[in-house]
Amino acid sequence: MSFIADMKTTITQRGQTVIPAELRRKYRLLEGDQIEWLDTGSGLRVLPVPRDPVAALRGSGRGQSLLTRLLQARAQDRERE
Repeated sequence: MSFIADMKTTITQRGQTVIPAELRRKYRLLEGDQIEWLDTGSGLRVLPVPRDPVAALRGSGRGQSLLTRLLQARAQDRERE
């Protein structure tokens, strides 16, 4: 995993912040797009929510059986608990 250094934003009095323009371009975030905030217990993760979740997943299971993927996902969930 790689990180881009020196991308800091400030939280306003109303709890708002700005996504830096470089990240908006890189992840193709447009006005009206949604992001999801995840509390991992040790920090925060911010993930873009695809406008069309079905299209975003299309092809992601190619070459692997659905049962295998399901069992892997369940194992990962158990590890997180």
